[in-house]
Amino acid sequence: MPAELDEKTDRYGEMLADALDAAEPATPPGTPLGEAAAETYEMAESYLDDGRHFRQEDDLVNALASFSYGHAWLDAGARIGLFDVPTEGHLFTQ
Repeated sequence: MPAELDEKTDRYGEMLADALDAAEPATPPGTPLGEAAAETYEMAESYLDDGRHFRQEDDLVNALASFSYGHAWLDAGARIGLFDVPTEGHLFTQ
């Protein structure tokens, strides 16, 4: 089980980093929706940073949780139209 958790944690961290790279704001900056997009993106980035910290400390459970929460923030933002994201691939739900 620890090897599976180790692999899954790394995979989710990479997926969140790739998703952050792929997400483009779809709302005008300086508007309420633009601010919501910026805040949502910042939350996802913060969870990536937290997850990397936990991973470095070998705290796999909290690292995986952080990566998962970060991706959930970003994916939710994409689903409600805050971000333009790829429609192909595994990074975002359709």
